[in-house]
Amino acid sequence: MTKFLISFPAPAMQMPDAEMHAVSDASHEVVREAKAVGVWIFGGGIDEGVPPVMVAGDGTVTEGTYPQTKELTGGFAVLDLPDREAALEWAARIAEGCRCAQEVREFMHDPES
Repeated sequence: MTKFLISFPAPAMQMPDAEMHAVSDASHEVVREAKAVGVWIFGGGIDEGVPPVMVAGDGTVTEGTYPQTKELTGGFAVLDLPDREAALEWAARIAEGCRCAQEVREFMHDPES
């Protein structure tokens, strides 16, 4: 099995406010399905009201993020799946629920994680 990151930026979710409840329900249904079949690892939406901070090895905390990093917003899911094709299938289900395209990335194999 391989872990995949399926994500989207907040601006990708463009819909009337009146549809947000239906979109939330649809996306939560996909989460419940992923949990039911045992592929769900973790996921959620980034709280854009809490600014990011950088923490150095000595514990120094500074506001912001890496200068070269674009803004991280939106939501993500980490799923443990047999292959990339399965990841694309789940991404399509999430895209349908969220009503926006999803980016798929594969985690490198790490026996410690």
